[in-house]
Amino acid sequence: MIAFLRGRLLSKSPNRVIVECSGVGYDVTISVATFTSLPPEGAEARLHIYTHVCADQIALFGFAEPAEKRLFEKLLTITRIGPKLAITVLSGIDTARLVTAIRDSDHDTIMGIPGIGKKAAERMVLELKDKLDDMAVAPSAQAARYGPAGDDALSALVNLGYARPVAQRAIETAIAKQPEAAQDFEVLFRAAMAAIR
Repeated sequence: MIAFLRGRLLSKSPNRVIVECSGVGYDVTISVATFTSLPPEGAEARLHIYTHVCADQIALFGFAEPAEKRLFEKLLTITRIGPKLAITVLSGIDTARLVTAIRDSDHDTIMGIPGIGKKAAERMVLELKDKLDDMAVAPSAQAARYGPAGDDALSALVNLGYARPVAQRAIETAIAKQPEAAQDFEVLFRAAMAAIR
């Protein structure tokens, strides 16, 4: 199983690259996001690889960032989404926006992706909403409102097994009752735990 490639970039286009490693050229399907982060042809490229094996072929899918590969693998767990559609999804929206849209049940944003209709968007939210806790995204305006102690408390609650929306509500409740708690992780964490109970 190929998991990573490092070699000379022989050619690149928005959905495909050929990377030469020790005299062998690997044909790799990529997303637009990965394409934009690649160096010019002839330079050294590094790609995290997902190897897809089916009855009549072996296909390689490459990603500049491990987070994009993880999200791709999660998309493959959704009913009726195969690797080609998953790479199309990742080409139509950046990773952070997609994760946020799924977490927030934002069907309209998801349906804005080429190839994704209403039913596919609903399946995506239904099947992935509670499976993205390990996917970090750029802090939203809401997350930034919590401050460093709030972000740490949110992470701790999620790591304890609480769903992210439940943890966020608990932190908001705790800060509303004790605004000074937003400055102290320990105080905020305890107050949030009390709010959940």
